[in-house]
Amino acid sequence: MVCGGFVCTKNALCALNILYVLVSLLLIGVAAWGKWLGLVSSINVVAGVIGVGTFLFLVAFVGLCGALKHHQVLLFFYMMILFIVFVVQFSVSCACLALNKEQQNNLLAAGWNKSAATQNDIEKTLDCCGFFTVDLNGTCPARCFHATPTPTCNSCSDIIQQYTGDVLRFVGSIGLFFSFTEILGVWLTHRYRNIKDPRGNPGAFL
Repeated sequence: MVCGGFVCTKNALCALNILYVLVSLLLIGVAAWGKWLGLVSSINVVAGVIGVGTFLFLVAFVGLCGALKHHQVLLFFYMMILFIVFVVQFSVSCACLALNKEQQNNLLAAGWNKSAATQNDIEKTLDCCGFFTVDLNGTCPARCFHATPTPTCNSCSDIIQQYTGDVLRFVGSIGLFFSFTEILGVWLTHRYRNIKDPRGNPGAFL
């Protein structure tokens, strides 16, 4: 049977969903590993990553079940969910690639002010204190803040801004790559739903 037939389309769709399952397990594992080692203390960040991984796992599971059973209802909902995820992810990826320097700074400042736990994680990891300015009268978990005789810390914005552009380009590129795999999944699912199973009853409806 030539590629593009029932079996080939089924195998391609199963392989794509197995890839999504592996990515989702990787996300969940990395979040749990980071929390266990104390690299990330913010429960919101950990919960967010685990939530994304769980959602991706459930979507991939629905797609895998639908592909194995050629189940029309599961395949339809999988196709719709995947298309919505594609639209959202494609938009976010394009936004990451299009942000200018000022917009990046505003976004970083907004994220910095939302969580004290995230601030502590960044200060400890990057060895910096404060976002725009270093408050010598405050507290900071960074090693440089406890240096003697005086603290030698830089503000975190100075360090973060050195890598922000590269990180956003990397995230945007990865997001674009996976968004194209999602639109491929939508196309495969649509094609697979409209192919009759050659082992089934030739007179049965799709």
